[in-house]
Amino acid sequence: MLLFKILKRLVAVLVIMAVILPIYAGVRVWSAAQSANPVKSDVIVVLGAAQFDGRPSDVLLARLKTAKSMFSQNLATRIFTVGYRASGDRTTEAATGRAWLISEGLPKDRVRSIPVGIDTLSSTVGYVAIMKLQKLKTAIIVTDEYHCLRATTMARDLGIVASCSPTSSGPASTSTSGFKYLFRETFAYLAYVTVGRHGIHLTDQTNK
Repeated sequence: MLLFKILKRLVAVLVIMAVILPIYAGVRVWSAAQSANPVKSDVIVVLGAAQFDGRPSDVLLARLKTAKSMFSQNLATRIFTVGYRASGDRTTEAATGRAWLISEGLPKDRVRSIPVGIDTLSSTVGYVAIMKLQKLKTAIIVTDEYHCLRATTMARDLGIVASCSPTSSGPASTSTSGFKYLFRETFAYLAYVTVGRHGIHLTDQTNK
């Protein structure tokens, strides 16, 4: 009888957590999207998105335009474009981003392509490694609004002082993506802070 009561209470607690945690995470993701404020930093980091044979997708283009704006406002003196390529692609997201920025008049020596990362975690590990080699400590991460919290959390977990400059246009913006992107990012953020965070710390220790 006592064991039954304990199990009943345990199930109740688990059910409550299963409801409360996603709501809490969702509020945090939404709040970070609304309150993102880029701070003058060592580097602007453009996280990768799809490209088509060297042509940025609408999502990537929105990020690149935002990065260009941040650079023109002198919020950083250099830009890193990040991202590998999908299977069958002839070029990388990083190379496509760098080429676009240079075509828009940014100096070649101010834009570096970092062709690593097939997701947020691997991209973060890749660009943070380069930052540490160059003794850079602060970054403005350019990505979509609902992606800000997860992207900056990963960077901070690896020792980078990070702020976010989210895109305000394009298919991934809050005005067009609706709740689907918020829902996805809520559970991606939860997965990271409950499981992925341990992995990123192990990776950081291995790279030291």
